[in-house]
Amino acid sequence: MLSSSIDSLIARLPKAELHLHIEGSLEPEMLFALAARNGVNIPFASAEDVRAAYSFSNLQDFLDIYYQGMSVLITEQDFYDLTWAYLERAAADSVRHVEIFFDPQGHTERGVAFETVLGGITRALADGAARLGISHRLIMCFLRHLSEDEAFATLDQALPHLDRIDGVGLDSSEVGHPPAKFARVFAKARDLGLHVVAHAGEEGPPEYVYQALDLLKVERIDHGNRALEDPALTARIAAEGLTLTVCPLSNLRLCVIGDMAQSPVKRMLEQGLKATVNADDPAYFGGYINDNFRAVAGALGLSAGEIIELARNSFTGSFLPADAIAAHLAEIDRVVAEAGQ
Repeated sequence: MLSSSIDSLIARLPKAELHLHIEGSLEPEMLFALAARNGVNIPFASAEDVRAAYSFSNLQDFLDIYYQGMSVLITEQDFYDLTWAYLERAAADSVRHVEIFFDPQGHTERGVAFETVLGGITRALADGAARLGISHRLIMCFLRHLSEDEAFATLDQALPHLDRIDGVGLDSSEVGHPPAKFARVFAKARDLGLHVVAHAGEEGPPEYVYQALDLLKVERIDHGNRALEDPALTARIAAEGLTLTVCPLSNLRLCVIGDMAQSPVKRMLEQGLKATVNADDPAYFGGYINDNFRAVAGALGLSAGEIIELARNSFTGSFLPADAIAAHLAEIDRVVAEAGQ
């Protein structure tokens, strides 16, 4: 049960979102609108039919419908509208900074130009900064079920646009596609001065987290749930001060956990890990960032102090410069003081 004071604190706290797939914010209503606008046939009669299909038993079940949903995204305006809709929701949740993922390979393989995807997303991000006061970093993900050579080709496509791309990540089907598969392309990305992150330890074993750290040399671990199975790994992550971008509703909907009470967020905090709360693919998993905060706070009985710590971690784990992080932390302090926490 979530108290009114905790609910109010969650609503008001400034936050950064560090784990958000922009394609995963495609709500059924927008999916239908874009399908009609672009003349794309989709195998659903209504938005309600789409929501009914959002019942997953594992990551692959979700990915199958996720890639199907992408088919309606064709023009630069489509990518703009998608990103702007997310930013408006983020602003309503007191999000001040976003570090979002995009999956260019999911579009270029359909014949949509890299520049079309990037142009729409970055135009909306620029408008989000100007009109909503939300700063951003953009992270280009490689699809791990594809080859490293294909990842290199995508990185080559990005080279003329590195002024608008801040980092690279690794997502899609985890099991059977270890981080080691992408060691060389991540090395090149680091040489180019890009930030590096990777999904690891969502469904894959702790060994995948080790590989992400030692071979990809990631600066942040996306998910990281299964790192807790290895005490030495947990201690190392804590000692190195690495941030983990946990996605509670995603974990529940993909059956990574059987119940929200099994979320690792509280255990991570108790073990000195820099956990954060994020929405992942909110249109598919039932909620945006504040929904995730409320779900995990209620199920785990998080204290006001733990919720504040999660919000602070979201900024200190971001790729913002030190002065910007300090300004956001000062805003958190002001909100907490006003709330009497």
